[in-house]
Amino acid sequence: MSNVQSSEISASVRSAFNFSVDKFPLSGPDGMQTPWYALFRSDTSDVVGTGSVTSRYVPHSTDDVCALVDAAGEAFGGEVECKTHFRDGHYVSIQPTRVDRLKIFGENDNIWPRIIVNAGYDGRAFNASMAYYRDACRNLAMMRRVSGTSISIRHTSGLRVHMDALIEQFNELKNGWEHMTEVIQNLEATNVRMVDFLDQIYARPTQEQLALAATGQAVRAVTVHKNRTETIWNRLNKERQATGRATLTDTVSAWEAFNAIQGYVQHDAQAKTGFKSDFDRIIRASRSPEVQHAEKLVLALVA
Repeated sequence: MSNVQSSEISASVRSAFNFSVDKFPLSGPDGMQTPWYALFRSDTSDVVGTGSVTSRYVPHSTDDVCALVDAAGEAFGGEVECKTHFRDGHYVSIQPTRVDRLKIFGENDNIWPRIIVNAGYDGRAFNASMAYYRDACRNLAMMRRVSGTSISIRHTSGLRVHMDALIEQFNELKNGWEHMTEVIQNLEATNVRMVDFLDQIYARPTQEQLALAATGQAVRAVTVHKNRTETIWNRLNKERQATGRATLTDTVSAWEAFNAIQGYVQHDAQAKTGFKSDFDRIIRASRSPEVQHAEKLVLALVA
């Protein structure tokens, strides 16, 4: 991660993504020709993406990614913090200066805006989301259901010639931060019973499973539920202690409840092979059905 002037983002990103993704034909047995192609990294020869593509597919380039992040940097202006990652596509996190942070609980719990740019090799449009980083739990999360915090950018080659339109889109995305903070403040002012909230996200073990566990038998569903609940409960209380609030009894804000689920998936849930880096965990949490369900539940409370 590095702090750079917005005008220097391209050089930083180009240095991180110093390889190309190239398309090559796939062959059958004995060199038999096929109509299919695959994508490969030029530096490692690793396959990129999860499937084949046709002859018409044009993979985007690092130049296209640089155009996206330059436009995002122009929307913020001045000094920004930039972090890059590659997983079947380019991910770039861009954070503005510290003046744009918002305090939630007193002086100890702040959230910071981040723009996450995703340029994947999946045939879909590029996506940019206004995310937040929360100091108290080290969560970086996206609330995709909050209007104005996500934009879809047409996947085309030669994005540099469309810079004016891109900058306009990212300026609109930046304005979504104001709406997101308003939603977050409403969530902070809305209470939920944590036990009930967890029951809506994670189903409780059945009575039959509980009865078997009571006899001393190892029942995985019961063990998983118990360990997960304790981990989430401990996460909530550690955050409360760190931010100078009372120990959790049962009622929390909807804001805490959502972050408890998001934080558990991002930091505590067992990572699958290849999803163990910090940015991979962020990606995994953003795709999690449980996190998406939690977001839907809390936003329904303040709709």
